Amino acid sequence: MRVKNLGYHGIFLPDADLLLDGSGRDAPTIITHAHADHVPRKRHHPVLASPATAALMRARGHAGSIEEIPFGECITLPGSQQTRVTLYPAGHILGSAMVFVETDQGSLLYTGDCCTPPSPASEGFQLPDRRVDYLIIEATFALPIYKWETHGALFRRICDFVLDALYEEATPVLLCYNLGKAQEVMHALASCDPPVTVQIHSGGENLCRVYEQFGVDLGRWEVYDADTLAGKALITPSSSLDTPMINDIRRKRIAYLSGWASLEERASQMHADALIPLSDHLDFFQLLDVCRTLAPRHIWLTHSPNPGVALHYLQQEGYSCGSLETERDDDG
Repeated sequence: MRVKNLGYHGIFLPDADLLLDGSGRDAPTIITHAHADHVPRKRHHPVLASPATAALMRARGHAGSIEEIPFGECITLPGSQQTRVTLYPAGHILGSAMVFVETDQGSLLYTGDCCTPPSPASEGFQLPDRRVDYLIIEATFALPIYKWETHGALFRRICDFVLDALYEEATPVLLCYNLGKAQEVMHALASCDPPVTVQIHSGGENLCRVYEQFGVDLGRWEVYDADTLAGKALITPSSSLDTPMINDIRRKRIAYLSGWASLEERASQMHADALIPLSDHLDFFQLLDVCRTLAPRHIWLTHSPNPGVALHYLQQEGYSCGSLETERDDDG
């Protein structure tokens, strides 16, 4: 099956006449999830997506038509009798989907961004139960230095960090992306004992409401208000560093939450008191395990700053594989 990488304009499958995570082509377009590096740059571009991704895209300003495809429901693409598509939950963020494409040339799975074990604030992770001939899989953390702790262990670290800061009468500041990571952290803090009230950066308010609409428990939260922040935790993107939101907090403890928190130099870059490597992507070992489980005819790695090591391991095990050069999101 032919695969064309269009960079920020997505991945095009000519044999299926299907565009993945992009825009700019007159072809059916499937969006795997609502992060900015996967949605169309043209906000009126018609797309297909899971129901939660559709809701999140609308909350982020997408104005084009969105045909919703429930997970596990096989559809035939418009204008084609040969191309069938099924979405499977990817475990990355709410609504995130893997796209399983079946054509006369074989079957292909495009993972988008994915994570297993899945984020507890997502619909889970499920691979197709049918043969996958070709695999396009994201490999953001494609080095053996990336091996994640369990969600339970990381959630305990988050709760301990927040409760310790509050005990010291300091404001815990948790740096993480507004969509996906923020809601996963809020879900973690919902289980703290004693309970913690969270203030969220205003850019995350509508996204949090979508998560709650789809049944995710975010605990006690409100929108950021400097006048009422004392005694609460603040969740905000790292772009808020060196702004009054953070600089005006007299006593604070800052934690950076990302897979990139595995790199010690991020502590000085983020002015962080703690690095918590909570990622919503596959680590190196999970990446190899998914490839082994599916055992496709050919594998393409995407969104990787350094795919060579993972490709070496796969080639040593007899897999045909290569890399697609694509842009990646640094959130992790």
